[in-house]
Amino acid sequence: MFGIIVGTHGRFAEELVKSCEMICGEQKNVRAVTLVPGEGPDDVVRKYETAIKELDCDGGVLFLNDLFGGSPYNAACRLVINNEAYGIVTGVNLPMLIEMTSAQLADDGSDSITTLMERAVEAGKNGTQTFHKSTVGTDDEDDL
Repeated sequence: MFGIIVGTHGRFAEELVKSCEMICGEQKNVRAVTLVPGEGPDDVVRKYETAIKELDCDGGVLFLNDLFGGSPYNAACRLVINNEAYGIVTGVNLPMLIEMTSAQLADDGSDSITTLMERAVEAGKNGTQTFHKSTVGTDDEDDL
């Protein structure tokens, strides 16, 4: 199985994992790692290392970070550079996390970390949609 670590600025990671659990149930192989004021990249690396020890990471680790180039991302890079079974996807959102927790349940070890990363990116993109009144037919607006 692969582990999922959601790493973000502030408490966003914790709340994202809680929201995922609200929809999908308890997630035993997912950890939230936060960067809070007063902490730096070394603190986040230590939190990541602790999370990795707690998770089943035989199939690798997927880091889902909020922001490309931010401290949680940079800290993850320090670990990913030394392990081919680790990967990072930025721009984490709830659809992405739900897709990846579902992938964990079905994980038979056949997907590489890069395949999982591609799947996460696709889920994140597909979770972004638009709606505007102009896209709705004007036949009978009361049907909304």
